[in-house]
Order: sequence, then C-alpha cells, then structure tokens
Amino acid sequence: MKILVINAGSSSLKYQLFDMDTETVLAKGLCERIGIDGHIKHTPKNGKNVFEADMAFPSHSEAIAAVLKVLVDPDCGVISSVDEIDAVGHRVLHGGMEFSDSCVVDDACIDAIKRCIPLGPLHNPANLMGIQACQAVMPGKPQVAVFDTAFHMTMPPKAYMYAVPYEYYEKDDVRRYGFHGTSHKYVTSRAIELLGGRKDLRIINCHLGNGSSLSAVKDGKCMDTSMGITPLAGVPMGTRSGDVDASVVQYIMNRYGYTVDEMLNILNKKSGVLALSGVSSDFRDIDHAAAEGNERAQLALDKFAYEVRKYIGAYTAALGGVDAIVFTAGVGENSAEMRARILSGLEYLGVKIDPEKNKIRGQEIDISADDSAVRVLVIPTNEELMIARDTKALTEKK
Repeated sequence: MKILVINAGSSSLKYQLFDMDTETVLAKGLCERIGIDGHIKHTPKNGKNVFEADMAFPSHSEAIAAVLKVLVDPDCGVISSVDEIDAVGHRVLHGGMEFSDSCVVDDACIDAIKRCIPLGPLHNPANLMGIQACQAVMPGKPQVAVFDTAFHMTMPPKAYMYAVPYEYYEKDDVRRYGFHGTSHKYVTSRAIELLGGRKDLRIINCHLGNGSSLSAVKDGKCMDTSMGITPLAGVPMGTRSGDVDASVVQYIMNRYGYTVDEMLNILNKKSGVLALSGVSSDFRDIDHAAAEGNERAQLALDKFAYEVRKYIGAYTAALGGVDAIVFTAGVGENSAEMRARILSGLEYLGVKIDPEKNKIRGQEIDISADDSAVRVLVIPTNEELMIARDTKALTEKK
C-alpha cells in the first residue's frame, strides 16, 4: 500500500510517499513560493536523480499536479502510475473539540475543519487548501486528515480547563488543546514497544526543537501537555515566549502602544531563546556563543533547561511517578549537552544517564545508566510515518 503524505502551508507544500508494506520512504520533496513564482525540489530514494526547478504554482492545485508528475517521471520518479497511490494523508494543525482522532475526509470533516479556523487561523486554511487541491487533482482518491491536537484530547478536564469564566469554554471552546500531537503519539508508541509493550507506563515526552512541548502520558494516553489553545504556551522556544503572566502583556502594550497583533507577533516571533540570548533562535548558534563566554547565551540555555526540568517534575507529580523520559525533535535528538543539563537535578527521582551513550546523536537509543530507576530514551520522531499509519488504518480494505 502506497500513501502520499501532505503537509500544506500557506505558500508551501511538503510531501513524502511511503510504501507502507515496508514503512519506507520512496520519495520526498518540497514545493515553495506557491502563489508567487514557484519552486520544487524532489528527492527520490531509489537512486534516481534529484529534480529541482523553478515552476509556476498559482495555487496548491498546480503544486500537487507537479508532485504527481515528478513521482511518475522516468528520470526521477518512483512509481509508474498515480494509480499506485492508494490514499493521501494530510497534516491539519487544529482539530479543536471536533476531532479526537484522525478521520477520513468527507464533507462533514471539511466543515468541521472550517469551524476550527478561528482556533488555527494561520494553519487550518492552508491545510484545507492542500486537501481540496488533492481532491481536485486526484478525484475519488481516499484522503485522511491527521490533527496535531488529536492525541491530547484524552486529557481530563482538570488538565485542559482554564480558570476563566466558564462561558468562554461553553460558547467559544476556550481550553488547552496542545500540539505536536502526531510526534507525541509516535514516540509514545515507540517507547511502549521498546519497554516491552507494557500499557501501564508513565511516560514524559520532551519534544524539543525550535518549537517545544512536553506531554504526560499514562496507559498510552495523554494526561497533560504544555502547549495551550495555541502553540505559544509552555516552555520558552526558539522565538516563542512560552508561559508568561498575562499582565506582562498588558503592561508592555500600554507602555509602548502596541496593538494586540503587534504584541502577539513579539511573543511568537521575537521572544524565546532568541530574545534571551540576543544571538539566535537556533540552539547551535547559542551553544557556540555560550562556549565563547556570552553570558546571555548561557542564560538562554539555562532558562530553557530549567523550564523543561520544571515541567518534568510537575508531570511526574501529575502521573504519580515516571517510568520513562523520552527526548525527541531537533534539540532533543541531537543535543547531548541539553539533555544532560535538563536531567541534572532529577537524581532524586532515580534518573541517571550513561555519559557515553548520551554522546550519540540523532538515533534511537536508551541512554539510561544501568542503575537508573527511570528509563531515558532518545527516539527520533517521525510525524510523516505516523500520518501514513493513521491513513493506512482508516483506508485499507479489510
């Protein structure tokens, strides 16, 4: 079974084609500058040539058509016919309260995604454009929507409710949703496999990158997560502030005359470790600056590690203990120094890592010391494969 996975942005479209019999990637690529002048880069995984070219993409439909064309091209293609593609899986940012799992796309599904646009105004319209473009270019082909928020919909009310007037929840769906759910779902599933298939495990997932979120998982289900109604909440990130006192927002807006949109732009794009370090939003640049004695860069690293460590402590309390801590995403998978910095001080929980194992970057490994009471795992995330798995499960003929 072959599944095409689409991640559509407002002016871009990422894709991967999977052979789900072996769960291997046949090809991947990116269409950029949709609606402007257009560019495509296509990378086959069968030894054929990489294809890259400027190409007019007035809309997502032309981008999808270009993807299908390169997938069957004699020089760079990986399939002989588009008919070999059995289904298409789409990443959709916000499922709101409408979706607690992935779903086959139909009119009702599209209407529900549209109702979630106020919660995901930047992403949901673009995700819809990807779905509708595929419907136009591949009529009759099964489509599946996979939501970033769905994994977290098992949270109990005490975790997802905000202590604001209840009417905002009842009338406007104001609550904690959480994001990176497809990643959290994938690493949770993989951690359970690595730990012998036990379903009663208490797992804390640390998805750490330019965007970062943690989740507390029990019995394979999310009990709490750090992001909120938007991806702005939680720990400091590359350019996002993470949790701040709401009065800080009011104070800065009043003092400098900012509009709401200007203030949100500051919190989303000019804050986080970028703001603290004054150097970069890229942790590698900050590491380099800190090594050269930049005190603000060191502060940014210390602050990030401190806030992640606090969440781990809080989630350990919420779960009644912890059996495994999982690191994933760009920083979590690749920064041995940050993993060690985060875990330093958690020895009281019985957390111990093997310094030599922790040096390994970007691959699946148990970095726990032999006498650690808590397993510490590094699991490279694979959101695209998780989308493909959900798509296969919902569309394959039984």
